[in-house]
Amino acid sequence: MSVSDSARLPAHSSAPGLAGMSLAALGVVYGDIGTSPLYAVQAAFGQAGGLPVEAGAVFGVLSLIFWSLVVVVSFKYVGLIMRADNRGEGGILALSALVQRTLRGRAGQASAIALATLGAALFYGDGVITPAISVLSAVEGLHVATPVVDRLVLPLAVAILVGLFLFQHYGTARVGRLFGPVMVVWFVVSGLAGLLSVLATPRVLWALSPVPAVHFVLTYRWTAFVALGAVVLAVTGSEALYADMGHFGRRPIRLAWFGLVLPSLVLNYFGQGALLLRQPQAAANPFYLLVPPWALLPMVALATAATVIASQAVISGAFSVSRQAIQLGFLPRMEVRHTSEHEAGQVYVPQINWLLMVAVILLVLGFGSSARLAAAYGIAVTGTMAITVILARVVAREQWRWPLPATLAVFLPLLLVDLGYFSANSLKIAEGGWFPIALAALVYLLMSTWRTGRSAVFRRLYLKSVPLDAFVRDIGRSGIHRVPGVAVFLSGRVGVAPRSLLQNIEHNHVLHGRNIIVTVETADIPRVDPARRMTATSWGEEVHSVRLRYGFMEHPNVPEALMECGLLRRELALMDTSFFLSRTTLVPSDEPDLPPWREGIFIFLSHEAVPATEFLGLPHDRVIELGVQLRI
Repeated sequence: MSVSDSARLPAHSSAPGLAGMSLAALGVVYGDIGTSPLYAVQAAFGQAGGLPVEAGAVFGVLSLIFWSLVVVVSFKYVGLIMRADNRGEGGILALSALVQRTLRGRAGQASAIALATLGAALFYGDGVITPAISVLSAVEGLHVATPVVDRLVLPLAVAILVGLFLFQHYGTARVGRLFGPVMVVWFVVSGLAGLLSVLATPRVLWALSPVPAVHFVLTYRWTAFVALGAVVLAVTGSEALYADMGHFGRRPIRLAWFGLVLPSLVLNYFGQGALLLRQPQAAANPFYLLVPPWALLPMVALATAATVIASQAVISGAFSVSRQAIQLGFLPRMEVRHTSEHEAGQVYVPQINWLLMVAVILLVLGFGSSARLAAAYGIAVTGTMAITVILARVVAREQWRWPLPATLAVFLPLLLVDLGYFSANSLKIAEGGWFPIALAALVYLLMSTWRTGRSAVFRRLYLKSVPLDAFVRDIGRSGIHRVPGVAVFLSGRVGVAPRSLLQNIEHNHVLHGRNIIVTVETADIPRVDPARRMTATSWGEEVHSVRLRYGFMEHPNVPEALMECGLLRRELALMDTSFFLSRTTLVPSDEPDLPPWREGIFIFLSHEAVPATEFLGLPHDRVIELGVQLRI
C-alpha cells in the first residue's frame, strides 16, 4: 500500500483556506444534488410523471421539493447528521463505528454492524447509478440543440465516463478545484434563470408554505404518493454529502450549501414551477424552456459539464467509505493512496475506481437511456438515508444524552419521511429498481462473507494458542540456541505466542537475540493520538510485545512505529531485523464454519487482498513467510 506522509497530517487543515475548500466542495460534494433540477420537475409532470399540469399539483410538488430541501438536506444532513461525525469523518461506516463505540459491551452492536453493512452496500449501488444517469442525461441533452448526434449518445457517454474515472488518480482536491468554478457558474446561471421566471409569476412563491404540500397530498392521494418518487430526486446526493465530510470538513460544506447551492436550487425549481403555471405545455422539458432560444446551446453545454461533475460526489464518497470498510474489516485489504498534503481524508482507491468504472459502463450499455435508468434511481439512496437516521438516533440518545421524548420527536418524523420516499421508489422495482437492490445484495453478500470468514479464521488460528508468559517460561528452561539480530512476529491477538514464532522454533530450532511480537489493531475512531498509539510490554528473555492502535482512516506502518518507541534503532536496524509472517492456506473442513459456496467466495477475496507486507509497511527484502494450512 502506498502510504505518504500526508497520512499523518491532521485532518481538515486550513492550509487551502475556507474559501478554497468551499469552492472545491462545490465541485465534489454538490454536483449530484446541484443538477437535480434538470430532471426532478420533469419526472413529476413529464410524459412518464402522470401528474396533471394544474395549479394545485404545481404548487404541491414545489412545496414538497422546497420542504424536502429544508428538512432532509438543511436540517437533517447539514444541521444534524453532520454533527454525528466520528472525529471529523462522515459516512455510514464511520457512523456505525461511532454507534458501536457508544454501545460497547451492550446489546445492539450486531444490529448496528448489519445495518452499516446494508447501508454501505446500498451506497455502492448509488455510486454506480449516479454517474451513469448523470452522464447519460448530459449527453442526451445535446440532441435538444443538435438532434443529429442521437446515434453518438452511448459512445460519447462511455468516452466521458472513462475519462472521468481515469482522472480520479489526480485526487479529490485537484478534481474539486477544476470542477468548482464550473459549478459556481452552473449555480449562478441556473438560479438567475429561475429568478427571472419567478419575477414574471410571483404567485409561485405561495409554494414556500407547507400548506400547498398538505393540500396536494390530501387531494391527489395515490398520485401524490407516486409523485414522491420524483420529489426525492431533488435530494439525491445528500448521503454523498455526509460521506464526503472527511474530504473537506464541516464548515466548507455548510458554507457552500447555505451561501450558494440552496438559494440557486430553490430559485430554479420555483422558476420551473412559474413557467408551468404560465405554459403547461412546458412540462416536456421545463428546465431548458426556462432559458431564451439564443441561450439554449450554451445552457446545454453548461448542463453537460455540470452533470458529468455530478458523478464526482458519489465517486469520492465511495473512496472514503471503502477505506473505512477496509480498516474496519468489512472489505479485504486494498491499495489506498493519499492525494493531498493538507487533507488526510482525501484518498484514491484504484481497485474501487476500476470496479466502479466497469459497472457504470455496463449499466449505461445495458439500460441505454437516462429515462430507463430513472426507474432505478432513488431506491439505493433512500434506503441508505433511512439507515443513517436509525444509527444517528442511537448517537443522539446514548452519546449526546438527549431525553427519549426529544429523540423520538426529532428522529421519528425524519425516519417516516425517508421511509415514505423509499416506499414511493419501491413502486419502480419492476421497471429497473431491481438493479440497485441486486447490486446492494451482492455487495452485502461479499462484505458479510468477508467479515464472517475473518472471524472464523481468527477463531481457528487461536483455538489452541499458547499464552505468552508460559512460552517465555518454557524457552528460559529449554536453553534454545540464540542467533544475533531482531525478529518481529505479527500476531492477531495480544498476550499469546504467534503461530509464526512457534513455527520458526519448530523448523529452525533457534530464537533471535531480541524478539518483538506486534499486534496491530484498528480503533473505532478515525485517528489515534500518536501518544496513545503504542503499548509495549517486556516479558523477559528478550521477548517484547507491542500493541499498535490505528484509526480507521490511518494506515499502519510497523517499522516506523517500532523505531519511534526505540525497539528498533532507526533505519540502520532494519538490516539486522527479520519480519515473520504466517501465510495461511485455507482448506475445507469436515465441520465447516461457512457453507461451501460462501467459503469459495471468502477464499477468492483472501487471494485478491493486498499482501500484509504492503499493508503494514514492511520492507519486502526483510520479510520471511511461513506457510500454514488452516481448515475452516
